[in-house]
Amino acid sequence: MKNVTVPLEAQHADASTRRQVLDSIMRHGPSTATELAERLKLTPAAIRRHTGVLVEVGHIAPRPQKVEGQRGRGRPASVFILTDSGRAEFSHTYDKLAIAALAQLHQIAGDDAIAEVARRNVEDVVDLFNQLVDDYPSRSAALVAALNAKGYMAVLRQLPDGEQLCQYHCPIMHVAAKFPKICEVESQVYAELVGSDIQRIAYIALGDETCDIHIPRHEEEDEAAE
Repeated sequence: MKNVTVPLEAQHADASTRRQVLDSIMRHGPSTATELAERLKLTPAAIRRHTGVLVEVGHIAPRPQKVEGQRGRGRPASVFILTDSGRAEFSHTYDKLAIAALAQLHQIAGDDAIAEVARRNVEDVVDLFNQLVDDYPSRSAALVAALNAKGYMAVLRQLPDGEQLCQYHCPIMHVAAKFPKICEVESQVYAELVGSDIQRIAYIALGDETCDIHIPRHEEEDEAAE
C-alpha cells in the first residue's frame, strides 16, 4: 500500500481544528459529537475523524453521558471529556520551574509563604472584580466575569439552595496539585469577594473534571424572594 503524504497546509488545518475541539470541551464541559459538530460548524464525519485522533493520542476520552431522570431505550450517548494530557495543552510551560521554586520557598519559610504567594497570584482577579462588581447583578456573577477574563473558563449555575461556580480550566493545576494551600487561599479570597461562606466540592488539581464551588443563598435573598 502506498504512503499518502498529507500537504503541510492540511496538517496545519487539522491541528487547528483539533485545538478548537479541545477548546470547545474545555469551555463547555463534557460534549457529545453532535454538540461539537454544531458549535464548530463541522460535519459529523469530520468530528468523528478529529475526536478519533484526539482519543488515540490521549487528549480526550469517551464516557457514557449522564442523564437526569428516566432514560429512554437504547444506549446513552457518549460524551468526550478532557484528560490530564488534554488539559496540559492549555497549561503554562513554566509549571516545573514554579513547582521547584515553591518547594524551596516552602522548605525555607513554610505554609505562610505559600499562602502569601497564592494571595498575590489572585490579586489580578481581585482588582478586576472590584472594577466589574457594579456592572453585574450579583457579586458572584462579577467574580465569574473576572475569572473568565483571566482564563479560568467559569460559569455560574443557579441551584435551589444557592449557586454553583463551575470552573473548566485551572491555569495552575499542576502547581496546585503539589501545593493544596493555593486552592485553600483561593477559596478564602473568593468567599471574601462574594461575601459568603463557600464550599469547594471538586478540584481539577485532584483529578476532577472541573473546580466546583457551592455558594449558598444569602438569608436576605431568601427574604426578598418571599
